[in-house]
Amino acid sequence: MEVAEIIGKIGAGVGLRLPEVVVEGAEEDFGSRFRVGAIAGASVGAVTAGVAAYWGLGSGPRRRVSVDLRHAAVAFRSERYFRIDGVGIDPWAPLSGDYEASDGWVRLHCNFDHHRDAALRALGVAQAVREEIARACRGRTKEEIEAAVIAAGGCAGAMRSREEWARHPQGRAVSRLPLIGLRRVGEAARREPGGQEVQLDRPDGPVVRPDGQKIRSEAQGRSGQGLRPHGPVVRSDGQKAEARGRSGQGPRPLKGVRVLDLSRVIAGPVAGRTLAAHGAEVLRVGSANLPEVPGLVVETGFGKRSCDVDLRTEPERLRELVGAADVVLRAYRPGALETLGFGVEDLVRMRPGIVVVDISAYGVTGQWAGRRGFDSLVQMVSGIANHEGRPHPLPCQALDHATGYLAAFAAVAGLTHRAEQGGSWHADLSLARTAWWLDELGQTAPAEDRQEPQTEDLLDRMDSAFGELTFVRPPGSIEGAEPYWATPPPRPGEHAPVW
Repeated sequence: MEVAEIIGKIGAGVGLRLPEVVVEGAEEDFGSRFRVGAIAGASVGAVTAGVAAYWGLGSGPRRRVSVDLRHAAVAFRSERYFRIDGVGIDPWAPLSGDYEASDGWVRLHCNFDHHRDAALRALGVAQAVREEIARACRGRTKEEIEAAVIAAGGCAGAMRSREEWARHPQGRAVSRLPLIGLRRVGEAARREPGGQEVQLDRPDGPVVRPDGQKIRSEAQGRSGQGLRPHGPVVRSDGQKAEARGRSGQGPRPLKGVRVLDLSRVIAGPVAGRTLAAHGAEVLRVGSANLPEVPGLVVETGFGKRSCDVDLRTEPERLRELVGAADVVLRAYRPGALETLGFGVEDLVRMRPGIVVVDISAYGVTGQWAGRRGFDSLVQMVSGIANHEGRPHPLPCQALDHATGYLAAFAAVAGLTHRAEQGGSWHADLSLARTAWWLDELGQTAPAEDRQEPQTEDLLDRMDSAFGELTFVRPPGSIEGAEPYWATPPPRPGEHAPVW
């Protein structure tokens, strides 16, 4: 299946007929047997086309949309090319990694201290020494280790084959989910057999923006009325920054859309960063008591503002933010925010017309629905990382990045349906379902003479409070409205929790 066809199917899956996407360049094989380059191009192409379609609502002809497959592939490894004053970031903690068990392999995720400590307790290891952990793992089966670490509150994944995952109860549960589950909240989704295409009726009358305003005419779009002019790039410390390269030009299709980003690590932050590249006002909500991977917070923070809110002690602050938001991105374990009064139905009561996008590791159904997980663990349990019985992970955090771009697309799809027919919308995505999607596209033989893609023409630089940042420009292209980030990443919690 070609990338353009895949993009069309993604749109049909949420009831959108997307504009044609011009696919440029050759599919990057990444040196992987899986079609990582295809999901890179398709997920970037889908969100770019979705933004173009939303921007063009009620305004006549649509703009040319394109995706460069090399650019999409490089963006899927954006953290690899990211530099702060010329120095790269290492997102992995020393104890994170693959360990040999008595009957195979298991991966421990120890990037957060409490996850590391849980793994040590589960394995009966007193010292945080990799050799000691390896010795303890060799005396147990991979699934015993997985179960013990999970029970202790940590994160682990036993390496399974693709066939084992297909037979596993959670694998079967995930396989029955749509890639993007989008529904109007409070109404049963009407789907064709197979659970893919949502049948939506367009109301008569003028099309309106999510904020209730009538969408501009094509003439207004050409003259630029209502579009935020491009101004100077500003550092997090309030001083004018210098942006070099091709970033920072053109109108903003998502101007006026407010996005509340309640996510960490990669998938959710990539979704928020992508919406910010198209002009949305993205406010990331963190907390001083939540652990982070500092380098990734900076790398995914472009175009956002950042505030701290402790949901346990000051929930009213978040309620105020929700009350004026258009989109809420959530990447907590299923059920975690419900216990704090911020479930989907709660959010709809706070802000009728809200679009809620949820990202989880293993989906919303099945025995693992509430399990903690990360890209590398999902690769292990789903068979993606299993190559002839040994761990061979994907050459990037492809499940995170693909799910992030698809989550941004789901947000735009929800905004589009809301603009056309009103209502509140809820989308569900998971890393495990994205892994199924990647597997479903089939495998190829990597090119023997493959070379790393050129990146210099895809990188820009920007001053920030952290130093000079080198970063991959946002991929995807809309004629007359190229995506860009207007501001550098903020310091965590530097802004007040207000719009």
